[in-house]
Amino acid sequence: MNLTAMALAQQPADGVAGWAAGLVDTMGGPGAGLAIALENLFPPLPSEVVLPLTGFAAGQGVLSLASALFWTTLGSVVGAVALYWIGVLLGRERMHAIWGKLPLVKASDLVRTEEWFSKHGTKAVFLGRMVPIFRSLISVPAGVERMPMPLFIMLTTLGSLIWNGILVLAGYWLGDQWDVVETYVGFLSKAVLVMVVVAVVAYVAVRVRSRGRAQHRRAS
Repeated sequence: MNLTAMALAQQPADGVAGWAAGLVDTMGGPGAGLAIALENLFPPLPSEVVLPLTGFAAGQGVLSLASALFWTTLGSVVGAVALYWIGVLLGRERMHAIWGKLPLVKASDLVRTEEWFSKHGTKAVFLGRMVPIFRSLISVPAGVERMPMPLFIMLTTLGSLIWNGILVLAGYWLGDQWDVVETYVGFLSKAVLVMVVVAVVAYVAVRVRSRGRAQHRRAS
């Protein structure tokens, strides 16, 4: 039984696991790297499925563990660099122009965000690679702020190697129980998403309230 068949025994035939397993079966390590590069560009593709499955494939001898870690980390870096260049092309002026058209925000908010990134950008890029959802998004402000490319690649490589290594090794050690990893990392992803939604709702509520108070003072 090949890797695709083994993956499909645990996941829906039309699911991400079957697609990723097909890439690894066909292309080996480069297939795993391609899957992770696409996961970076399209965050709904879950690395918590692709990476443990790649580790499982390594355990089955489809590819070596070193190859699994190398290619998935390379895929992470390639995807992150593509998003970085989107940030570069977007640029600071265009970002400010777009921001100025959004409701409930002020130019000073974006300025403060830029100042925060200039102080904490290295930590944000490194640690962001290990946070679900943000591991993709963090590359865009790095490009907007023109973080030096060698530094960005170094931080992205180190952060990605840690994150990928944990999930690949989990799949390698768990064997045919590799899909358990998805459950636990999925909880983390959902928790992060909930926190982001709550933060956005709270931010909007504060903005609406402050704007209402300002209008009330002007009317009186």
